Amino acid sequence: MRVAISGAGVAGAALAHWLRRTGHTPTLIEQAPQFRTGGYMIDFWGVGYRIAQRMGLEDAILAAGYDIKAIRSVGADGNVKADLDAEVFRKISGADFTSLPRGDLAGAIYDTIDGKVDTLFGDSITSLVDGPGGVGVTFEHAPADEFDLVIGADGLHSNVRRLVFGPDEKFERYLGCKVAACVVHGYRPRDELVYVTYNTPGRQVARFALRDDRTMFLFVWRAGHDDETPPKAQLRNAFSDVGWESEQILAAVDTVDELYFDVVSQIKMDHWSHGRVLLIGDAAGCISLLGGEGTGLAMTEAYVLAGELQRAAGDHRLAFSRYEDRLRPFIADKQAGAERMLGFFATKTRFGLWFRNFAMNMMDVGPLAKLLAGSVRDDIDLPDYRL
Repeated sequence: MRVAISGAGVAGAALAHWLRRTGHTPTLIEQAPQFRTGGYMIDFWGVGYRIAQRMGLEDAILAAGYDIKAIRSVGADGNVKADLDAEVFRKISGADFTSLPRGDLAGAIYDTIDGKVDTLFGDSITSLVDGPGGVGVTFEHAPADEFDLVIGADGLHSNVRRLVFGPDEKFERYLGCKVAACVVHGYRPRDELVYVTYNTPGRQVARFALRDDRTMFLFVWRAGHDDETPPKAQLRNAFSDVGWESEQILAAVDTVDELYFDVVSQIKMDHWSHGRVLLIGDAAGCISLLGGEGTGLAMTEAYVLAGELQRAAGDHRLAFSRYEDRLRPFIADKQAGAERMLGFFATKTRFGLWFRNFAMNMMDVGPLAKLLAGSVRDDIDLPDYRL
């Protein structure tokens, strides 16, 4: 089948990989003028890692990844409040674990299809007409075309979801926070292989030292949804008076051209498909950045969709139904887990900050480690579709 995929991020590129591998002809449509890199640091493990192994990506991902030694919480004076050995995560999630920038993972996936799959950069879908034999698609720039299926893999603010299912506000559940991330060159100090966080009530700023003298910053803060102030101004309003290295960090952020900025929200829908159109990844069931596993879930969804299409011999109705039946409970569980993590990133009170640091220091103790294991374990029976 000819399949149009809106979005060339992790979900879209992974789906294009598996569809091409199973004999279909995917076309990626990406609004950005070129492939997007950057983003925030992610931990990569579990079911997503197993999919990456099946894609032959493990070596590339490990080469791009970092063997983080600790997650460290500091006070305004820079003194250590809590130090969590990252080995705790490896013990509960398994040996297959690494941390890397989200854009590096997306790039490794896209490299498997670069030059092999048509990609329309700098374009977007403007209308979809679902008919008995296919979906008529018009674009902002490219000529109109018809495809057997259209897949919305275009993220939290999905264009395909808006065109087919309705506006964002019907499905978005705002969790009360915003997030920003960027990479700067030459920042000091550097703490190699340590993820350093600083919190005040309702706000967290973190930094991680990357290769080539780069530093990645991540900001999470509680805020109203509809503030239309420019992103850098919102950051300054939220963090200029929090202490630690905040003024120095904000000055470094002022020098960057690319700033990832978004709301922390989840997407909850009663169904993910309509006719020949289906949503995957964050477009269908975003768990939010706080869940820490969105990229792995997107890769899993791409694999399962391609597998179900193959098992159903191209019967998209049957494949879409089986896809939802298999994944919906899993995604709902991950969304619930992400909500529980909100307090870790943007703790509301000073007592909450104290308890968070206490829990980090005690995380290698059996009971707390078991509790954390319950939040990161992937309870899904992943089929071997033999794609």
